[in-house]
Amino acid sequence: MTSTTPSDFLSRALDAPGEPPLRPLPPVVAELLRSLEAPPRLAAHLRAVHDVAVELADWVGDRYPDLAVDRDAVLFGAATHDVGKTLHPEELSGPGSAHEAAGRDLLLSHGFAPDLARFAANHANWDAPATTIEDLLVSTADKVWKDKRLPDLEDRLVRVLAAASGREPWEEYLALDDLLTRLGADADHRLAFQAAFPVYQ
Repeated sequence: MTSTTPSDFLSRALDAPGEPPLRPLPPVVAELLRSLEAPPRLAAHLRAVHDVAVELADWVGDRYPDLAVDRDAVLFGAATHDVGKTLHPEELSGPGSAHEAAGRDLLLSHGFAPDLARFAANHANWDAPATTIEDLLVSTADKVWKDKRLPDLEDRLVRVLAAASGREPWEEYLALDDLLTRLGADADHRLAFQAAFPVYQ
């Protein structure tokens, strides 16, 4: 009988298909998480949020072709937004924001550019004047993966989308609401995938 090691749990969190299937994290992020011996539950969470971010970014790209969105930045941001919880694993099972600045600093120390590392620090703050469409998409993915809806966040995103399309905000709200409702329908599966992995290595 073989025993399961912490690295086995992390590998499964990064590589197991999930149900419904979850996309893998960007290779550079998966490599980082392995090098950090990240908590398996964190890796599972990042995969769930990243998977939703892919759907959001692709929907925006299709519906708003004239809106400049850095898709790669959105996906990196979603894949690393909570990376600071490798240093603050207690925040995987309880409240806390120490992981935000810690995550940004961790990414910077591993050579990632400030414009990518910022998502780890600001994913919970979408009210700043300099907030970009990329920031809004990462923040939205971090909520809707578990079917949480925040009207203030969605209203800000709708304003950006309406300005880009020239359509009425209510039209953009209805379209976004349809998407988020559809994404939220799989929340139980994503939550179950995350819960299948231990918090600590």
